[in-house]
This record gives sequence, structure tokens and C-alpha cells, in this order.
Amino acid sequence: MQNRYRCPEGFLDLRLSDELSRVPGYFRFGPDATCYGRTVEEAHREKLSWPLCDTLPAVSFDGTQLVLPFDPDEVIDNLRLERYPDSQLGMWTKTLKAVYYWLRPLTNRPLRKTIQKLRASNWQKRQFPQWPVDTTIENICESLLLLGLRAKNLDRIPFVWFWPDGARACVSMTHDVEGIAGHDFCAQLLDIDDSFGIKASYQIVPEGKYPVTQEFLGRLRDRGCEVCVQDLNHDGRLFDEREEFRRRASLINRYGREFGAKGFRSAVLYRKPEWYEDLDFSYDMSMPTVASLDPQRGGCCTVTPYFIGDVLELPLTTIQDYSLFHVLDEYSIDLWKLQFEMILAKNGLASFIVHPDYIVEPESRMVYQNLLAMLSESGSKQDIWFALPGEIDSWWRARSRMTVINENGSWRVVGEGAERAVLAFAKAVEGRLVCEPADRTQSEPLLCGTE
Repeated sequence: MQNRYRCPEGFLDLRLSDELSRVPGYFRFGPDATCYGRTVEEAHREKLSWPLCDTLPAVSFDGTQLVLPFDPDEVIDNLRLERYPDSQLGMWTKTLKAVYYWLRPLTNRPLRKTIQKLRASNWQKRQFPQWPVDTTIENICESLLLLGLRAKNLDRIPFVWFWPDGARACVSMTHDVEGIAGHDFCAQLLDIDDSFGIKASYQIVPEGKYPVTQEFLGRLRDRGCEVCVQDLNHDGRLFDEREEFRRRASLINRYGREFGAKGFRSAVLYRKPEWYEDLDFSYDMSMPTVASLDPQRGGCCTVTPYFIGDVLELPLTTIQDYSLFHVLDEYSIDLWKLQFEMILAKNGLASFIVHPDYIVEPESRMVYQNLLAMLSESGSKQDIWFALPGEIDSWWRARSRMTVINENGSWRVVGEGAERAVLAFAKAVEGRLVCEPADRTQSEPLLCGTE
């Protein structure tokens, strides 16, 4: 809660109504938040099955204190770190994964597409995390803020606006370079992005896929782009065993220093955030908001950056181009546009992965150019911050050290970097939470959408 809003201490006063259960499970907190954690009186199910118990009616007030039947910090951590069972790879899935990557060098793309479609065949039946964008954490925080306003009988709560200079939301474009075809297409991709005024980060596989020369990396940087490390060799086995991960992490960290890279992303978005302590990077980009179509299911259920220890996580909040083109067989930007609009409604981070390997063909390349045109047009109309991942990392770290103070009856943001920060207010309007920068009070408010 505090890292999301950076509001002054004391505006939210929470406590538990009783002792929490020993075993965690699934429950709801209002209509738009499926949670995982421990509750008072075991108001949850150990397995995800519907209908779930709604804990919102169990919230009460003790004076100005909010009394809850669960610990929101625990629930938020469980979701962000994917500590719920459905996010884990089962033994059978691990066995199939090992066989797949063992046989992968002997397969071609059509066969791999068939296998991946079979793997994702039941994706529409999954109700959690919620497709196409899961904003459970935003919904929890907004509901608590609404309840906090009511408990303290306040008109509004001041906080540090999410993005610098009052931007409504943030867009970040990233390119994962998987093979030699993608490597060779990067020069043309740089020109395509530049034609729309968009800069991107390039995630580079250090070993075994294509030549990684200082000339190649320098060309990316000279064009205003960012270089990050993508896995070690893209064999899908980075997180299979702890000791092997430590060995590989040591090599990955060395490549990070050689590349001058601050950021990391794992291959195929395989992840175990509890192991990130071995990675020497400022930020990671391996956690999807919702992973219905990915080999590792789950999702962090947020469109907002967050910290995993000292590492800032920049979640992937939209569908990958490969899944769009080769799993869903969809060659339009309709889904990307829908996801973008849902992220804007939460003032979130719209992050994209587009592989140069998969937009070599004219049809897919045209879809990507349509995406860039849509983003560029939206940015010019809606005050959106287009940023490289490293810029987002720097801003979010600075914002995490800011606070709001009252000085002579007026609120203001203080802390290093506060010159780009904007004071904002959250207030209740007809049962909905409205968040707006202070300098926009006379313009149309930005509705968070929680009732």
C-alpha cells in the first residue's frame, strides 16, 4: 500500500479482527479481487473453486481504525511473488518441459507452434489470474483507500502521483533477440521504431545464439536504446536446479557487467523470484501480469512496478507477439489495444515484448507498425510517458524514497527527485475512487474504477 501511493503516515490505520488461519487459501475481497492468503475464521478455500467467500462484508470500523479479516501486505506479497499453487510447475509439467527442450533442436517452428497450442489449449477456462489484464493488487489497494477515507471521515488523501511530470501512464517497448534472424533484423527494427519516435530496450542472449560484439551493442546504444541481458543461453533450464542456477547467475552477472546492463529477463519468462537475490541487476522484467498463454502459468496480478528485495520488478503487462501471432493466430492489434486501455484505466505500466525474430515477415511487421502508430497517437493525446526500462527503474526508486508532508497548511512532495514528482489526491466520488494530480483538479478526473 505505502509503496503504491507514498501517502503520509497515519492516513491508513489497519489491524486484524482476530488471529489468522494457519493454512492459506483463496478468497475474494469485493467483486474484482481474487486473493490468496490466510484469513480470520478460515474464510477461504485451499483450492481455487467457485464461488469464493467474499471478505469485504467482514470489514469493520473501530473508531478511525480499519479492522480487516486478512493481512493485505501478506496477500499482496503472495500475488506479486506468485506464492499461490496455480503458479507453480507441477512434476508432470516439469517432465514434459524437460523432454520438450531436449527435443527442441530437432524440431521446426510449425511443430513447436503445434506443441505450444496444445499446451495452451485450456487457457480460456482459467479464471485467475484474470485475462487479459489482472489488476487484483490495484483493486485491493483502491478498496482499502476507499475504506480508509470512510474510517477517518476524510474528503481526500494526498499521495505522490505514479509517474513523473503528471503523466497518466507509462509505456515501455522491449525487444527480446532470440536467434540469428532477430539479430540480423535489429538494424531495420531500429529504423521502424525511430519512425514513430519510440526507443526500446534490447534483451540479448549472451551465449550460443548469435555473435554478441561490442560493435553490435554499441550500435543499439548509439541509437538511444538500452541493452539488457536475456537469460544465459535460452535453453529453458535456468530455474531447474538451485545450484545450477547459482552457477549460471554468476556468468549472467559477468555478462551484465560486460554489457553495462542494469536489467535482466529470463528466457520464456520462466521465473522463481525467491532466487533473484543471486542476480546482480537493478531491475527484472520476467514476471507477467497474467500468464494464461505462457508455459509457466500464474501472474503477479499487477500493472505497477514493485520491489523483490533490492530488485525492481517491471511486470510484463501485455501479450507477447509470439503468443498473439502463433498461439492465438491473431494478426491485429485489437487485443493489444484492449490491454492498453485497461492498463491506462489503472494509471499503470504498459510494457510490451516484440521479438525481432517474429516480425521479419511482412504481415507480422505490419501489425507491429500498427501497434506503434496506436501508441504514438495515444501518447500525443493522453500525456503518456514513453520510457526505457532503466528510466522507469530510476524513477520508481526515487519515488519510493519520496513522501508527502504538510507545510503551513499545504501538502507538498519532498525527497530527492521531487522536482519531477506531482502531488495527487485520492477521493471518493459516488462510491468510486478518483485519483487525480493536484494541477488537474479543474479537468476531467482519472477514475481508478473501484466502487
